[in-house]
Amino acid sequence: MSENKKWLPRWFFQLASPRWCYDITGKLLPGFVIAMLLLLVTGIVWALMFAPADYQQGNSFRIIYIHVPSAILAQSCYMLMAIAGAIGLIWKMKVADMVAKSCAPIGATIAIMALATGAIWGKPTWGSWWVWDARLTSMLILLFLYLGVIALHSAIENEVTAAQSAAVLSLVGLVNIPIIKYSVEWWNTLHQPATFKLTEKPAMPPEMWVPLLVMVIGFYCFFAVSLMLRLRNEILQRERRAGWVRELIEKQ
Repeated sequence: MSENKKWLPRWFFQLASPRWCYDITGKLLPGFVIAMLLLLVTGIVWALMFAPADYQQGNSFRIIYIHVPSAILAQSCYMLMAIAGAIGLIWKMKVADMVAKSCAPIGATIAIMALATGAIWGKPTWGSWWVWDARLTSMLILLFLYLGVIALHSAIENEVTAAQSAAVLSLVGLVNIPIIKYSVEWWNTLHQPATFKLTEKPAMPPEMWVPLLVMVIGFYCFFAVSLMLRLRNEILQRERRAGWVRELIEKQ
């Protein structure tokens, strides 16, 4: 192993093996599916039936339990896509390219959910479905970046060239993530500050923010399940000529 790779953990290079990645995701899937179902069902029931109504917005605030997790996840998914793309560019790991490609449609869907729920929440709160608020505009740009990555993968036939082009776009688009996060502080916007901060106590009472936290974790489990399913499908498609894939198909 070359000197510049000795500091990297062994599992990092195991991820470069499509077969190992396919096997490990198959073992992880059941646990994440169970966790996803438990967390989302618990969070939704708690949010709709037991969390108190907001003293200003009433019951309309409850859309926060979908909007906030989707907005957070859309940004996290993009960062993972960019990191995977960078790994593919630097270490030529095709599994990393597969992860980046699998992230794009999931992230786009979550971004659409964040924008749609934000519009539904904004109508009774601001009196408008859409305003060119800094947070809303930067989230819309995030969706366009996802769509751009998807378009590159669809338009370029060569998988290596498509992955490299999509990775460059993803890395350039990373500049939009801090804009989304700090837009409320940098500009005078209609959006409220971040609901969760690691350094500060939540402004909401526990009976409101605890179910929101449950929903956020549930959304991350949902993302993990979706990503593993898409990744496993992508591995089978790209490795369809490999002997282990043919053996797997024959066993089924």
